[in-house]
Amino acid sequence: MEAKDYININKETWNNKVDVHIDSDWYDMEGFLTGKSTLNSIELDLLGDVKGKKVLHLQCHFGQDTMTFSRMGAKATGVDLSDKAIERAREINEKLNLDATFVCCDIYDAPNHLDEKFDIVFTSYGTIGWLPGLDKWANVVTNILKPEEKIVMADFHPVVWMFDNDFKEVFYNYFNTEEIIEDESGTYADRYAEIAAQTVTWNHPTSELLNALITNNLELNCYNEFDYSPYNCFNQTEEFQPNKFRIKHLGNKIPMVYSLSATKK
Repeated sequence: MEAKDYININKETWNNKVDVHIDSDWYDMEGFLTGKSTLNSIELDLLGDVKGKKVLHLQCHFGQDTMTFSRMGAKATGVDLSDKAIERAREINEKLNLDATFVCCDIYDAPNHLDEKFDIVFTSYGTIGWLPGLDKWANVVTNILKPEEKIVMADFHPVVWMFDNDFKEVFYNYFNTEEIIEDESGTYADRYAEIAAQTVTWNHPTSELLNALITNNLELNCYNEFDYSPYNCFNQTEEFQPNKFRIKHLGNKIPMVYSLSATKK
């Protein structure tokens, strides 16, 4: 598949999700507008104090985490492929009188749209699977980080993406062998939403991610795995503790999320 094809397909898909997501209980815009933080302990434990730091949020959607960084005292910039998401992010940012900045571009092209270096690059939950390769992504991270500064990321574990939607069988390859082209209806934030779209994604094994960081001069500080998700975005889940979700019939037997921090050498 040509690069422009997957970019255009996925851009249209995410544009169609924006209003549904903003109106959903899942994103709790009412809570966010009244001051609720959208960051979890998984990523906060690695971020540290961001006050006064320049934070770049890659694949920011409509910017809730980006604006949370702004509320925490960071100089925050969010980047996303979806022009509709960026448009809505700017509207919300203005409404809240925050100073976050939002840029619409393909992540691989981000260095050409940014005129500064950052103290922290952040990305989280359902991001890198939309990219065909991670070496190019890690090169982008290196190019936009200041020396001796870090990337912090949290995402769903690649083991999760091996299963079918109901976690009954191993359906997809753990390794990045080819693009996964699917037609979907609804969305994780509203499974009954009347939207249909095609998606193009890739599975990335842990080795691909770590080697991409290593070969692009990003030194791993830590890599953590968690047997739960902080989001109820899969089928067959149970909430075994507040805001901690597992696949009911799998319990704590599989990793569901990982987090990492790596420093530019």
